[in-house]
Amino acid sequence: MIKEATFGAGCFWCIEACYSQLNGVLDVYPGYAGGHKINPSYQEVCSGSTGHAEVAQVVFDDDKITYDELVEIFWFVHDPTQLNRQGNDIGTQYRSVIFYHSEYQKERALFFISKLSSEKVWENPIVTEVTEINNFYRAEKYHHNYLALNPQNQYCQVVVRPKVDKFKKAFEGKLKV
Repeated sequence: MIKEATFGAGCFWCIEACYSQLNGVLDVYPGYAGGHKINPSYQEVCSGSTGHAEVAQVVFDDDKITYDELVEIFWFVHDPTQLNRQGNDIGTQYRSVIFYHSEYQKERALFFISKLSSEKVWENPIVTEVTEINNFYRAEKYHHNYLALNPQNQYCQVVVRPKVDKFKKAFEGKLKV
């Protein structure tokens, strides 16, 4: 069955590049979610005034990859203990957030937060928001498949590429052939 999941884990270029390589993922759309501004621009979201987070909306076949597997990868591709930031990307638009599309997704996200917190996987507490999806706006076309189309971009070379390489090594068995 085809389903959607929406994750905010810092810059959407990185999470899009990771999720798009997974077997069972049909599409990944970088975009904006959770704010009050209708159809915001990248510049507006970057200003921090829209309430939106940069997100990746993942369209997946849950017969090939489960929601739990997507959430497992979510924890891996960012630091869920950083409030309103990921590394040098600072602001609420970079917050750690799972936008759930069903009660099942909400329950699973909360389960993993509880489990990982009790296991003390990170030294600091998890600050990931779990919020019902209330809107989603696709990012401008030039953000789609950004890493593949802009490998020479300095941010991609320094921040995105190392994360994607680490992800590929850790999840090699789940990647598209």
